[in-house]
Amino acid sequence: MFNESGASGLSSYSAKRNLHHVVFRRDAPQAKEVRVVGDFNGWNPSATQMARQPDGKWMVSLEVTHGYHEYLFLVDGKAVLDPNASGKTRNALYERVSLLAVS
Repeated sequence: MFNESGASGLSSYSAKRNLHHVVFRRDAPQAKEVRVVGDFNGWNPSATQMARQPDGKWMVSLEVTHGYHEYLFLVDGKAVLDPNASGKTRNALYERVSLLAVS
């Protein structure tokens, strides 16, 4: 079936539809600053600062692409694995990183 413009009734591919909403949370009530770094933000330590919640946990929500993503939390500048990650793996430098599965 085609509409008046000749396009089929099927929706076309959109990169925007490939993005998924993800919420990162980290329990670090004594921390002064928490950030998340990963392949989704170029491992830039200043790219994604998390917000302290009233209960002392830190949170940020991001739109990330479908697939697997490697990431770490920076708690007061120190790299920390996510205990709630989908898994853990080693990056290209053989360092342990958290793994996020997005589907």
